[in-house]
Amino acid sequence: MDRPHSRTGRSSAMQTFSTTVTRRALLMLLAAALTLLGIVAMSGWLADSTRQFSRSVGRITSLRVAAGTLLSQLQDAEIGQRGYLLTEDRHYLKPYEAANIAVDSTIARLRDLADGGADELRIVDRLAVLADAKREELAQTITLMEAGRRDEALAVVRTGRGMMLMDDARRVLADLITPADAQLDTQLTALIGQARTSGWVANLGGLFIVLVVGGAVWIALRYTRDLMRAQRAIQALNDSLEQRVSERTKELQRANDEIQRFAYIVSHDLRAPLVNVMGFTGEFEVGLASVRAHLDRLPPDGDDAAASEARRAVVEDMPEAIGFIRASTTKMDRLINAILALSRQGGRTLNPEPVSMQALLENVVASLRHQASEQHCTIDIREPLPSLLSDRLALEQVFGNLLDNAVKYLDPARTGRIAIQGRVEENRLIFEVADNGRGIAPQDHERIFELFRRSGVQDRPGEGIGLAYVRTLIRRLQGEVTIESVPGQGSVFRITLPQALSLSSEKAVHDA
Repeated sequence: MDRPHSRTGRSSAMQTFSTTVTRRALLMLLAAALTLLGIVAMSGWLADSTRQFSRSVGRITSLRVAAGTLLSQLQDAEIGQRGYLLTEDRHYLKPYEAANIAVDSTIARLRDLADGGADELRIVDRLAVLADAKREELAQTITLMEAGRRDEALAVVRTGRGMMLMDDARRVLADLITPADAQLDTQLTALIGQARTSGWVANLGGLFIVLVVGGAVWIALRYTRDLMRAQRAIQALNDSLEQRVSERTKELQRANDEIQRFAYIVSHDLRAPLVNVMGFTGEFEVGLASVRAHLDRLPPDGDDAAASEARRAVVEDMPEAIGFIRASTTKMDRLINAILALSRQGGRTLNPEPVSMQALLENVVASLRHQASEQHCTIDIREPLPSLLSDRLALEQVFGNLLDNAVKYLDPARTGRIAIQGRVEENRLIFEVADNGRGIAPQDHERIFELFRRSGVQDRPGEGIGLAYVRTLIRRLQGEVTIESVPGQGSVFRITLPQALSLSSEKAVHDA
């Protein structure tokens, strides 16, 4: 029999440990939230910079196209004039007339795009003057030719004024394009630096989040182990001392409540910023696609070092950083859901009822029939199976998890076989689920029942919570689960249950 001060000391230690766990969890959550907010801010900043760069690329690209179009139109007009002068065939005037009409709209387009300052507008005005002079020179020669004064028209051409006007136009166009290209190179360099900074922040932030989640899981596991030790200590106490039982069950209830509060904090406070990270990552991807599309439209032959580096950052570095963010957030979301699912199980009230294990297992096997057929696996229920008084939903979840694991980890080198049988031994029911799958190494026989622990090659989806969930449910059903397994031969999961589930201990905990 424990002394009063011993019981008080254990209760005080439990409360102190609960406070410590809560404080550590809150600090870790705060650190994770700040990290996520930092990643969100960095993603927003880089997305805004990407949008600005995309607009600048679009303007400069359009400016270059319009400038080239203007030069081409003037050249087309000149070609039409020369053809007419040489052949006196008015058919050659068609490109001249079309180009002459289009020049005005092209100059207007250049004015719209010249938003880089007064210098660009002055250059465009100079281009308009040169274009008008060139068209006047072309129109003069054509007019002379139409009047039958061909020699005078050719004399105007031989003065070289038209060629000088075209050379001046080319130089002015170069004065317009060169500063724009320099501005683009500057922005490219800045974007590369931002991308590298964002990549480092994303990688470090994602790694920190994984470490925080790992710390949270470690705290949860440690707390769960201490809770299980407390449960065993309570069972070892003298059942005849009602007050003693009451005190221990109250401690257990407080511990369960603390776990549920901890799981709520993890699932709620971490998921909200996690959703923000996913959203801004999607926006970042959209902006990145726009930049990549603009870069793809630029001729790669003219890329300088900065443009090549930008292409590499857009195609390789930034997608890799986004992939790391998505992988980290997805893993974090799965771990949060796993912790929450396991903690909720302790709060459900069991409902004992007569259960036909034959019918229950046939339903469970039927739900896995398609999955088993894809694996070329047979599932055999060996009759007769004993019935019992227990919680139907818990039993369905237990055998559903065991059979799902058996199908999932079959050995592809041989045809899968799973057998289920049951028997009665000394007022206890024993059920066995045997398979000829991969098998489990002896050192992992206990580890596989721990939270987030898995055995063997990790080539199947899962978070390592299924068997921990099975053991939790079986213990609430006042039974136990063990395993016998040989690698390369298969496994046998053995479940021992009472014929009738007693709710006296459950009621004592909830009443406390």
